[in-house]
Amino acid sequence: MRAGFDDTDTSAGALVDALEASDPRRRVLALRGAVRRRLLDTDGWLRALDDDARDVRREAWTLVAYDDVSDPRIDAALVIALRDDDPLVVDGACFAAGERGPRGALDALIVVARSHEDARCRESAVAALGAIGDDRARQTVIDALGDRPPVRRRAVVALAAFEGPDVDAALERAGDDRDWQTRAAVSELRGD
Repeated sequence: MRAGFDDTDTSAGALVDALEASDPRRRVLALRGAVRRRLLDTDGWLRALDDDARDVRREAWTLVAYDDVSDPRIDAALVIALRDDDPLVVDGACFAAGERGPRGALDALIVVARSHEDARCRESAVAALGAIGDDRARQTVIDALGDRPPVRRRAVVALAAFEGPDVDAALERAGDDRDWQTRAAVSELRGD
């Protein structure tokens, strides 16, 4: 959508109008342009984050991570999005949580990291927990070292946010992981 790159009032109006288009792809493009032009207020974000189309929700959660909008309603919507039926929406919400750091999302992130059926979601939740660095997530991140290889690799990186003998012991065990990339992540973290 060309209006996202134009700086006229007419194009701004076209972007705002397209946010309500019937075609989800058009709404995604309008959302990208509106973000680029900083046209979204909190209510606009909330509409996009709760859009009926999963593609729009996916894109909105990824984009809101970079915006400086601060409103408790967005943080509350993030907790809800962590239970979305679409794994890629959950993945985007995890990314947003890691970038935005809302403490209210911690418990929901822990649930995703421990029990989501999609490994991408578990991996993203572990990354977010590491980015937030709240000590209440320490055991969840350590436990993620027993998950699938991508999740284990992400857990090694996330453990950089924590300190203690339990973390040292977990990294020692991960240094012997059967996955070479997990071992390499441990080596990188240790500075070997």
